[in-house]
Amino acid sequence: MVETQVQLEYLNRQNIHLLQGYYFWKPMPYVALVMLLLSKPKARIVEE
Repeated sequence: MVETQVQLEYLNRQNIHLLQGYYFWKPMPYVALVMLLLSKPKARIVEE
């Protein structure tokens, strides 16, 4: 659980990049999370 910039920097130095916690977003109800995720543009895979 990441709650501060210091924690984030430490975990990144340890090569840990899949993180969650209050630092990134406040807790929210399930429906609000789904709406948030649906409102974001989807990532694309680009092949060269």
